[in-house]
Amino acid sequence: MDFIHFFFIAALLFIIGVGGVILNRTNIVVVLMSLELALLSVSLNFIIFSACLGDMTGQIFAIFILVIAACESSIGLAIILVFFRVRGSIRIDQASLLKS
Repeated sequence: MDFIHFFFIAALLFIIGVGGVILNRTNIVVVLMSLELALLSVSLNFIIFSACLGDMTGQIFAIFILVIAACESSIGLAIILVFFRVRGSIRIDQASLLKS
């Protein structure tokens, strides 16, 4: 079975995720979604390598990555919600106000 197409899809998802984190400096929700997309592409790579090698270790790591990504997104959304309640906006350039 030819897995190279899946590798290209995972690489494209990772590039889009990292590009979203680097290029978007205004909305923190989009940055969080881009980070989740990059983590999803990493777990997809683990699953593809697991299928190529016939080993279950990659699938176990993919499940761990998905659990950590879910925890990270829930904590991140809770922080964003509190920040919106305090400041009234979720712009990243206003996050520097937390330093004082």
